[in-house]
This record gives sequence, structure tokens and C-alpha cells, in this order.
Amino acid sequence: MDGRNPQTQNAERALTELPERARAVFRQLVEAYLSSGGPVGSRTLSQRLPISLSPASIRNVMADLEKMGLLYAPHTSAGRVPTDIGLRLFVDGMLEVGDLTRDERAAIEDRISVTGRMPEDVLTQATSLLSGLSHCAGLVVTGKQEIPLRHFEFVPLSPDKALAVLVGMDGVVENRVIDLPPGLTPSALIEASNYMSAKLRGRTLESARGEIQRDLDEERAELDSLTAKIVAEGLATLSARPKATGDALDNKILIVRGAANLLDDIEAQSDLQRVRTLFDEIERKGDLVKLLELAKDGEGVKIFIGAENKLFGLSGSSVVAAPYADAKGTVVGVIGVIGPTRLNYARIVPMVDYTARVVGRILA
Repeated sequence: MDGRNPQTQNAERALTELPERARAVFRQLVEAYLSSGGPVGSRTLSQRLPISLSPASIRNVMADLEKMGLLYAPHTSAGRVPTDIGLRLFVDGMLEVGDLTRDERAAIEDRISVTGRMPEDVLTQATSLLSGLSHCAGLVVTGKQEIPLRHFEFVPLSPDKALAVLVGMDGVVENRVIDLPPGLTPSALIEASNYMSAKLRGRTLESARGEIQRDLDEERAELDSLTAKIVAEGLATLSARPKATGDALDNKILIVRGAANLLDDIEAQSDLQRVRTLFDEIERKGDLVKLLELAKDGEGVKIFIGAENKLFGLSGSSVVAAPYADAKGTVVGVIGVIGPTRLNYARIVPMVDYTARVVGRILA
């Protein structure tokens, strides 16, 4: 997992050296916290523990775990909750991940596997699905994709300028101003429009560019010299569309659904402030995209807990995310959920993992 630091490693070593009863207390406390979302006291633990310990002995063990940095007391009450480091150690070493039932798998397949959808529609549906199942916010980050074109046309603006108009299958219109060669006639511009429209209809510019360039190089396009020049000028201008400048958002799409779910479990003013901070971070998007990009490394589900990762400054929130790949096995995006640190990790981890695999299979 990401976000490990010397403090985490020291606590992990100490945890492995703990007596069995301390490990049992720690496990039961974290599981009770993830179930209730509130501080856990010695009386609750005495009822959950598989071994017999007095409340006084349990309190002594809890005090030792607190000194190790695994627990803390949020109030003046005797109850304790796990720290981010404690949650990390539990997730890495003690979490027992379940599996989805056959009905749950079928429900995910049915909700996402609808034919005729554009890729972004599939991703939006999958994100909404995860949000509903987890009662948190669903999110996905993916690269911007070239959309096949429905129509192409050169529109004259002046004797030396024209507008290249591209209309995608999704209805999005993109325009580029290009220079016209001297002496170009209106009929030549129409001929160039017809040629480009025929070549690009139903295809992306990237997929058709090589063929158009070969036609021009080998004079197979049956275009006169001026018409060929305008086609070449249009191809060069469109191929030089702005590329990513290094910012994570330049060539990424972030989809977030169900953020309102994060308001459902607010119990105190501190919870409200945490959610406000989370909303602010989602609105800025940049750090969240960078964090999700980390989930592309390796395979399987990644879990980011609290403020353990420097890219993720949202105190009291966690992200569970998994990459999805295309038909060639290349990772093209990440899907997951974001919510409070008291997520039901055992249920959400297999849910995110299976949804990512279904999305990858459909988009491939």
C-alpha cells in the first residue's frame, strides 16, 4: 500500500510483537468501530472478545495501543477509535475480505452491461452504481478519448481563412481556423470538405490521419493541387490540437457521483467540517486525480486511508480504488469510492474490484 512512513513501519513491527490478547483487543476494537462509527469502550469489547478479559485489563491494553499510536480518544470518554496508522495496519494485516454473492455480481453486470452506450455513459453508470452500493461517493478517472466523427466541413471565413468544423458522434462540435492557399476557389473548398467528411465519418481523426496522409503523399486522393493543399493544411492544424501540459487534469476526466451520500452519517459538527473539506477537495479535483493515478500501479485494489498520503490531505476520509484495463491489458482508468475512514472495507473492496473488471471488459 501507498503512504507508508517510518512511524507506520515502527507501529507495524510493534504490533507483530504484541501478545495475542492485545492483538485480539485491537482487532475487535477496529471491527466494532467500522461497524458503529463511534468510540469503542471496554464494556463493548468485553462482550465481543473471544477470550475472557476484565474491563480493567482491556483498558490497560487499550492504553498500551494508544501509546503505540494505534488508537486515540476523540473525547473525554473512555472509548477509543483507531488512528489512520491503526486502520492501515488492520487493513493490511487483519482485514478479512469477503466475496460478492452471485446475485450481487449479476446486479453489477446488469446495471453496466447495456449495449449502445458511449464509454463515458458506461463509466458514469458504474460510478453511480458504486455510490449506491457503498452509500459513499463513487468516482472514476479516465483519459479523454477521441470520439468518432459524424460530420466534417470547411466553412469559408475570408479569402485566406476557413473554419474546419468537426462534429462528433456525441454531438460535440470542435472548430479550428486554418489558412487557405492563394487562389483557392469555392468549389475546391467544397471538394476538400467532401473528401475529408468521407474519410472521417465514423472514425476518429487519429485513426484516419495516416490514410489521408498516404493519399496525399502518393497523389491517390484525385484532388487538384489547391484542394490537396487545403486538405493537408486542415490535417496539420487538426493534428496539432493542444496536448497535455503536465497538469493531471489536462488529459483526464474525473466523474464523481453520489457525493450527497457523505452527508448521511454526519453526527457532529466535526463530521460536517470534514465533509465540507472533502467537497472542497473534490471540487478542486487535481489532487484527487493524482491520488487515483497512483492506483494504476500494480494490480488489484488500492486503499488510501486518511492523511497518510501527501496528495490526499482530507482528514477523516478514505479512498478504495481499482484500475481497469482495455482489450490489450493496458490500464486506462481507475474507479472507486471515497468516504469516511470507517468504511466497510471488507464489503467495498470486492465490490470495487469486480466493478473495475466488468467496466474493463465492457469498454474493451
